[in-house]
Amino acid sequence: MKPNKPQKPMTYEQHLDEVATLLTEKYDLEDELAIAIVMRAQAAGYFSIHDDKPAMCTLDQAHEDTRTVFKKFGPDNASHKAAKPAPKPAAKAAPRQNFGRPVSPAKKPVKAPGAK
Repeated sequence: MKPNKPQKPMTYEQHLDEVATLLTEKYDLEDELAIAIVMRAQAAGYFSIHDDKPAMCTLDQAHEDTRTVFKKFGPDNASHKAAKPAPKPAAKAAPRQNFGRPVSPAKKPVKAPGAK
């Protein structure tokens, strides 16, 4: 049996790319969703130690990170959903076109006779 060879570390960027790739392969995610998960994890500081200790950026660590970020930041995790920006207000309806005819002013409600 051969002893495990030490793995050559990747750059920080390569490591993040590898995690995104593994997310698509292991969990059958679209590229955009995998990248969004990695970006959420990065924004939450998950990968900070990898940036400080480049020797951590190995293929084995990428596999571990893939499982962890999917559990913590994946599509079924509610913790990142609260951090989403509020939805944009609906667009205002376009003004009605009058096609060259005069637009009548809004009518005032008519009170019934004898009403106060």
